[in-house]
Amino acid sequence: MTQIGIGILGGGYMGKAHSVAMAAVGAVFNTALRPRLEMICASSPESAERYRAAYGFARATDDWRLLVNDPAVEAIVIATPQETHREIAEAAFALGKPVFCEKPLGASIADSAAMVAAAEAAGVVNMTGFNYIRTPASQFARQLIAEGAIGDVTWFRGEHTEDFYADPQAPATWRTSGMANGTMGDLAPHMINAALALLGPVAEVMADVETVHAKRPGGDVTNDDQAQMMCRFESGAMGHMFFSRIATGRKMGYAYEITGTKGAIRFDQEDQNALWLYEMDGPEATRGFRKILTGPAHPDYLPFCQGPGHGTGYQDQIIIEAKDFLEAVATKTNKWPTFKDGHDVNRIVAAALASSDTKSWQDVNAF
Repeated sequence: MTQIGIGILGGGYMGKAHSVAMAAVGAVFNTALRPRLEMICASSPESAERYRAAYGFARATDDWRLLVNDPAVEAIVIATPQETHREIAEAAFALGKPVFCEKPLGASIADSAAMVAAAEAAGVVNMTGFNYIRTPASQFARQLIAEGAIGDVTWFRGEHTEDFYADPQAPATWRTSGMANGTMGDLAPHMINAALALLGPVAEVMADVETVHAKRPGGDVTNDDQAQMMCRFESGAMGHMFFSRIATGRKMGYAYEITGTKGAIRFDQEDQNALWLYEMDGPEATRGFRKILTGPAHPDYLPFCQGPGHGTGYQDQIIIEAKDFLEAVATKTNKWPTFKDGHDVNRIVAAALASSDTKSWQDVNAF
């Protein structure tokens, strides 16, 4: 068992999630590398010290360069605003340090392309943070599709819908400005990542992106509220995705439905410990979707609980991410999703935005 010094940049919502995950992952998964919470960085000395004391880090700083350059910090987790991702990652790669970076990978497609280039040039382990696809149910769905359980996939419908801005009188905040903070930067990447994981590369897209509530108390809204996107996968399968932060009543509407020639799969993150499977077998009178409750037989479930149907939660997805990252570092072999996978999501987002602007189909390979 070997310790590894972890440095986390950002102590807010995701910074806390990653700190808790790194503190727990060794015990949950019995990882060969055991994280040592070495240093946390925040925007001020006061907040950094507050996070250090709360999460159990040895040291704190408000200077990301100090954290990245510290020899006791051996692996980096970036959970800061998107516009900071590129500079931090490039500095870490220059020192040969593995990097886990939250999505979206960069504030722009140019940033994410540069980050991929830096990762590949350094030959260092890199991973992009997409946690929802790691539920035991979605991992099992991916396994079923790969094994041909539902035959050849012909259609995909996915959505990531929430209602945190459904109220038109909700005030303008940092979330209502900047493309990376809009629905296409915030929610869409998760479902696009799921589509790529489940069905493979997307060839072309046709999208419509809009701001429904252009003004809110306190200011104008400069990014998007919702979007819909038709797509054609390289496999030939047809697809449709919908993204919204104004979907009244939806709290965690990360959901997909996949149709194949021999069956179908349905999943909804609001019931994240269940997968619905239809298999075109047996008498017609007894066919139908059946609910599969996740349990020890499904990927990454048993380390949390021995009881089927007891379930895993949001924080557990982050712990699974931490396990994957540590395994990649230990073996010096990248695990999905890498920076390139994060960049592929950004390319589809860029193609969708271009499609909405031009009202035309866009070839994803052009981005």
